[in-house]
Amino acid sequence: MSFRLRLREVLAGFERAFWVANLTELFERLAYYGASAVLAIYLNEELHFTKELTGWVIGIFGFVVWFLPVLGGTLADRFGFRRALMFAYLVMTVGYFLLGSLSAPWMQAARQALGDKWLVLGILMIPALGPAVVKPCVAGTTARASTEAVRSIGYSIYYTLVNVGGTLGPVVAWLVRKPLGLGMENVFRVSALSVFLMFIVTFLFFRDPVKPGEAGVRSVAAAIHNMFVVLANFRFVLFLLIFSSFYVVFWQEFVSAPLYLRGFVNPNANADLLLSVDALTVICFQILVSYLTRKIRPFSAMTLGLLISSLSWQIVAFHPSTLTFIMSLVVLALGEITQSARYYEYVSRLAPSGQQGLYMGYAFLPIAIGYFIAGPLGGYSLHYFGGILHQPSRMWWVVTGVGLAGVVLMLAYDKVFRPGEAAATEKARAAG
Repeated sequence: MSFRLRLREVLAGFERAFWVANLTELFERLAYYGASAVLAIYLNEELHFTKELTGWVIGIFGFVVWFLPVLGGTLADRFGFRRALMFAYLVMTVGYFLLGSLSAPWMQAARQALGDKWLVLGILMIPALGPAVVKPCVAGTTARASTEAVRSIGYSIYYTLVNVGGTLGPVVAWLVRKPLGLGMENVFRVSALSVFLMFIVTFLFFRDPVKPGEAGVRSVAAAIHNMFVVLANFRFVLFLLIFSSFYVVFWQEFVSAPLYLRGFVNPNANADLLLSVDALTVICFQILVSYLTRKIRPFSAMTLGLLISSLSWQIVAFHPSTLTFIMSLVVLALGEITQSARYYEYVSRLAPSGQQGLYMGYAFLPIAIGYFIAGPLGGYSLHYFGGILHQPSRMWWVVTGVGLAGVVLMLAYDKVFRPGEAAATEKARAAG
């Protein structure tokens, strides 16, 4: 096929809903990663949480953010993506605004009554509800609003725009905090403004994509029943659990890495700005890596990505400096690129008709489990290796070890279940 024909096929292969949903996802990611870039530092340095407590709070927050897409995707299939997205953006607006208002006079009574730990944890649960709905809605829209011929490209576009937001978020956080001198709390308020604008965009321009002959979910009970049907798929659930190891490794970028950098390498480092390196690397190398790995099976690509990211933290462990920190983030991102788009493609093709939101919701379960483990693991490792043993770089051996264990389990899983993979995929397609 000529380039011109392929370009025409690509342009015709996406409905308007695809572009609108992915645009809102860009700004939602800007808000999320802007807030995440300063959250650990804010809790540790501004609110004086210990490193262990900081890890636990962020771990719980991340778990809720990425676990609830399982339910969010289920309900989105029932109530429609448009209504679900509008609800999510309003909820996030409120949550980020409250997080950015902790020092406001009208918040002091709540701080005294509950204490900062419980108040912050409670407030974080509010914006955590938003991505739980947005992620499966946008991923599900990508599946429904694209033809089979361009679906893989659609997920690459989706993933690239996520990383544009992931790049801009930390940069905006740094601009608000440093050049503008507005402080960390206003980073959260900027996040609130970003998602509120996406509420308006969704209300004005987004309409639910529907494929002819596609079966909808008729009731909440049916949607929840579908959720438990997926849980009964032992092979699929086992795969999700094993692949969680990737995110135990990956989320150290936002949990322990900023505190490690400022606590043991350079106390004046702009950790929030440096965190844009990961997403910027994805943007620069997504197409190249996708091309180089195009002939690799999705499962093999996921395993390779896990291996690369697991080894990335050994760079800063070998010689701690700001430069090696950046290099670790670059390699971490290359591992992420290798697996991520192929991962979403792999899961989306397993989804029966009318259940894309449900299955794409479950696609985020490893991210939730990984975050829940990464938070306490990162906080405790920083305290133990840095505060007690005074050998902070050794914490990265623990992180790498978790990832390498995941690689071994992925290889074992593939050896056991690969013979039935093709048959299961064909069965799912036939059901759709």
